[in-house]
Amino acid sequence: MAPIAKQYDFIVIGGGSGGSGAARRASGWYGAKTLLIENGKSGGTCVNVGCVPKKLTWNFASISEALKDGVHYSYDIPQNISFNFSEFKKKRDANVKNLNNAYERNWNREGVDLVHGTATFKGEKELEVKLQDGSGTATFTAPHVLIATGGHPTKPEDVPGSEHGITSDGFFDIAELPKKMAFVGAGYIAVELAGVMHAIGVECHMFIRHETFLRNFDPMIQETLTKRYEDVGICIHKNHKGFKEVVSLKEGIGSERLLKLIGHDGEVFECNELLWAIGRTPEIEELKPADAGVKLKPSGHVVVDEYQNTSINGIYALGDVTGQAELTPVAIAAGRALSNRLFGTAHPRGGPHLSTAKLDYNNIPTVVFAHPEVGTIGLTEPQAIARFGAENVKTYHTKFAAMYYDFHPADEKARNPTEYKLVCEGPEERIVGMHILGLGSSEMMQGFGVAVKMGARKRDFDACVAIHPTSAEEVVTMK
Repeated sequence: MAPIAKQYDFIVIGGGSGGSGAARRASGWYGAKTLLIENGKSGGTCVNVGCVPKKLTWNFASISEALKDGVHYSYDIPQNISFNFSEFKKKRDANVKNLNNAYERNWNREGVDLVHGTATFKGEKELEVKLQDGSGTATFTAPHVLIATGGHPTKPEDVPGSEHGITSDGFFDIAELPKKMAFVGAGYIAVELAGVMHAIGVECHMFIRHETFLRNFDPMIQETLTKRYEDVGICIHKNHKGFKEVVSLKEGIGSERLLKLIGHDGEVFECNELLWAIGRTPEIEELKPADAGVKLKPSGHVVVDEYQNTSINGIYALGDVTGQAELTPVAIAAGRALSNRLFGTAHPRGGPHLSTAKLDYNNIPTVVFAHPEVGTIGLTEPQAIARFGAENVKTYHTKFAAMYYDFHPADEKARNPTEYKLVCEGPEERIVGMHILGLGSSEMMQGFGVAVKMGARKRDFDACVAIHPTSAEEVVTMK
């Protein structure tokens, strides 16, 4: 006799940012009987091996940079101050553990049932869960099922020995720093992690397929940040043809470990650590959504419409598993919007206006925690020209050295640029893109993002009185 499925109003598969946002809104706000299924650490990628530990590591690296800068302000700071990276890692791990517990406390407080296990579709609305405590399986069903399983970093399957390298997940396991590290990839993960490792003294080599990295960003960002990384000593191997084999020469940790990377051109490169940052794969292998009729893209991402509906009525997907703007706040906002629509329309806390609730994926601000930071929202200049025509696009641009570097030698000033661009469209000069690079860009971008999202025009920026002396004042005084 088949096991009887336990009934819920809403089943959420994945306890990361998007799944948590949807579950808490459905249960905590609207009283929907909600089950959350998670087979890893609570909080998902962002909390455990993403945004949170990455930003803490960026802070660690930024302090190292500030200590060097302090000399130019007449602080008597010794060069090569020692630090204890393994101790920092312990503190970072403890911080993450606290967040794991906080997630679970929040779910419990808001009435979300949590099951630790791996879910597999056994029907359109039926899930079998292999329980992590080893007690067997359990079956659950609901009229509404959300796939929010996220993704995982990819290693190249066609490179023998690729398993000797790590991904961004393994980066946070490093307790002893390598002396020399290779990064394969040109996206924000490679740029961020190479930036922090260089700042704390690791010899960093980036292997990219073209002349610049961050190739989805505005050309200004690509060119200036690539040059900045080169100027400060990161070795960028441009137009690289890739590696055909990775050989482990010596086991160990930190500088004891030794790898040999063999290029397609026969080039041999030795290093202590290799990080693959070549993309992410949706986490659906064991879930098997296609068995329930859910349509997938050739990449494996779940196909959804603007309301996060999949091809099967009552099954939804959001976050990295869909490949849509793979950012934590995007998944949270999409999850809350979905639960508003599903459970808030007829609830006193909601209302009929929520029947069309959805996330607007246009003009989403984002930041790269590089060295220095990058912020961006909207269209790049080439994208704006392609959409509106060159004759209808006007850009405003400025490049300068921030006041922070006034006491630095000229060569150091030159290595630390601040650069901003506004991309405007039509006779009203509506701002359709904003791209900024330099100290403080991450905090600046959040505020200016509101203005761009609201449809600000160049003259609206001009009408705002500048705050002096700041780098941000340049955004409202560009000519």
